[in-house]
Amino acid sequence: MTSLTILPSARRLVGRCRRVPVMPTGRKTRLSACTVRAKHGGLDDSEFVSFKLGERQQVTGNTHLYRFKLDDPGQSINLPIASCLLVRARIGEAQEDGTKKFVIRPYTPTSAATAKGHFDLVVKVYEKGVMSKHFGDLKEGDELEIKGPIVKLPYAANMKKHIGMVAGGTGITPMLQVAEAILSNPEDKTKVSLIFGNVTEQDIILKKELDEYAKQYPDRFDVYYVLDKPGFFWKGGKGYITADMLKQKMPPPSNDNMVFVCGPPPMMDVISGNKAPDKSQGELKGLLKGMGYTPDQVFKF
Repeated sequence: MTSLTILPSARRLVGRCRRVPVMPTGRKTRLSACTVRAKHGGLDDSEFVSFKLGERQQVTGNTHLYRFKLDDPGQSINLPIASCLLVRARIGEAQEDGTKKFVIRPYTPTSAATAKGHFDLVVKVYEKGVMSKHFGDLKEGDELEIKGPIVKLPYAANMKKHIGMVAGGTGITPMLQVAEAILSNPEDKTKVSLIFGNVTEQDIILKKELDEYAKQYPDRFDVYYVLDKPGFFWKGGKGYITADMLKQKMPPPSNDNMVFVCGPPPMMDVISGNKAPDKSQGELKGLLKGMGYTPDQVFKF
């Protein structure tokens, strides 16, 4: 298999659009559905569409990159900043009719929004992760139902002077998407500071890309790695992310600044509190609240 570049920088539309009915004014029409799919490489934000897995590559021990093909090799998904895709599969509990319930999970592509002919998802397989284990079973040529783009946070260039990011594990993916968009836009002067926590050095995904950004944009991007189980020669942060680390690396509480948080539930609980069961932002808790940040200064992906 050819080597995949994680960060460089659809189905035939006619057939798909025929399946979208004409709806009354105010709802998506055949034309608007086709327009969405044409703009986003076959993706549709109103219904799930199947995409074929072209390649998969191991990134770390239990983390793989999955490259999904677009039918038109010249198309891009053109995902808006701070948006994700929803993935659906019938892998849940059995229902009365014998079918299994759908399980739906959000994922953020790690490929550039302008990448041609494909988009990439990086997924870590967890022992109790229903969807992630399904990803682990996928073989090249298999299809997966995907919907989007789903905008999580309306982002505009220079909406904040300084954005702090706290990520754990694959929670880095939405952070990288936003950072890449900011740094690649010469009109966006926003500074980005990232704290990235992992268990071991081998677990750090996308490190090459992050280090390259830090080297290329030293005045606009910095990254601080923290490991639960560091090696003897590790020079970065050690243990769990602490209040002192946040004070040193994150922008201070201010309406000019904002902090993004994404990671496993235990980390989220400590840093900002988890999102609510309905996936809304929920109450701001944890270290960030204790440091004086307000709910509108923190966003949980």
